[in-house]
Amino acid sequence: MSKRKVLLMGKSGSGKTSMRSIIFANYIARDTSRLGPTIEVEHAHVRFLGNLVLHLWDCGGQETFMENYLQNQKDQIFKNVQVLIYVFDVESREIERDYRYYQSCLESLLANSPNAKVFCLIHKMDLIQEDHRDQTFDEKKRDILRLSEAGAGGKDKASEVVQCFKSSIWDETLYKAWSAIVYKLIPNVHAIEAKLANFTEVVEASEVLLFERATFLVIAHAEVSEQNKDVHRFEKVSNIIKQFKLSCSKMGSQFEQVQVKNDQFAAFIEAFTPNTFIMVVLAGPGSASVSATTILMNIRLARKHFERLEEAGAA
Repeated sequence: MSKRKVLLMGKSGSGKTSMRSIIFANYIARDTSRLGPTIEVEHAHVRFLGNLVLHLWDCGGQETFMENYLQNQKDQIFKNVQVLIYVFDVESREIERDYRYYQSCLESLLANSPNAKVFCLIHKMDLIQEDHRDQTFDEKKRDILRLSEAGAGGKDKASEVVQCFKSSIWDETLYKAWSAIVYKLIPNVHAIEAKLANFTEVVEASEVLLFERATFLVIAHAEVSEQNKDVHRFEKVSNIIKQFKLSCSKMGSQFEQVQVKNDQFAAFIEAFTPNTFIMVVLAGPGSASVSATTILMNIRLARKHFERLEEAGAA
């Protein structure tokens, strides 16, 4: 199996364990209030896309633990890391301390794992008034990138290593951030995207999305033209279908397929490979008249090609 070490860090109460539980343990947002604080480091091995295993290190954010990570456990915590996810509570009253810990973690990470990628999540954005969210996020992002310059070795290097996302457990922003994270961890994602683009042309679709089966995170997509103005549409679909899938499970049913049509579009969501679901979208007048049997047949014919890609990525 191919393993990827992922560090999840940030101050205590920032929401690290809640987001991990929603993405990987099928929690819904309101149930995360039952979760207690993380003590020291919680380890979780999450199978993703079959033979890719994410080794998640959920690091407790209390001051004592953070000091210990940075002083006594630096080599153990920050060695062989592929991704660091640092979570900032957008309403933290100790933001200077948060920034100081982040900068120290970044320096330790790049000293021990120089090729690691860093994702900074500005979390709990639902607590900010909607018309102020973009401004608040931009200010936090600017501060984080400025702090990252010293550890990463300059402004240009910092922008390559560090990416920032706004997030909340109550909306699709959480899926957008985590989709971007896992995208960086998939070994042959570009080969998957190339095949998906070919498939999109063959079936004359407007857009095709590939979801990881368990989490419903978007791992690849292809579109004929950028006509859709909703930049959050992928994550909205992830969120909606994940909730529908959980509802099916509670009723003792297995989710396999969804079809949605109106006068202007048709969408088909189908179980694809053993580790993925696929969504094919046809847009424009006449889309609803396209034979569902034809689309589903094309999906099934393409299945073996994508199964081979998954096997190649795991080798």
